[in-house]
Amino acid sequence: MTTTQEWIDELRSISVLELSERIKALEEAFGVSATAVAAAAPVVAAPTDGAAEAAEEQSAFDVILQASGDKKIQVIKVVRGATGLGLKEAKALVDEAPKPVKEGIEREEADKLKGELEEAGGSVELK
Repeated sequence: MTTTQEWIDELRSISVLELSERIKALEEAFGVSATAVAAAAPVVAAPTDGAAEAAEEQSAFDVILQASGDKKIQVIKVVRGATGLGLKEAKALVDEAPKPVKEGIEREEADKLKGELEEAGGSVELK
């Protein structure tokens, strides 16, 4: 039986395309969605004793493609460049909008990607 660390090491050694295919296979086999799991993460309640002022500014952002617009091919090209996905996977992501393009990235990178996607004709939201 493979240990968790061996499994993680194996995942690090495969290509992004192969990892994407394995994730899709797991989603189909167990009837789940990886994005649904991320969206269902617990939300931490805001402090109510005045410590809210000391709360840190959000540092990780998700770039969500809402719609591809009229220039779908240009949006697919931007998605491919930003994510490293293959043509088929990038097209699927764009076709299934609204869908996250990148998650947990810094503000500067998120703003840049949002600008590129909007310039290509897509409708984008930062969360």
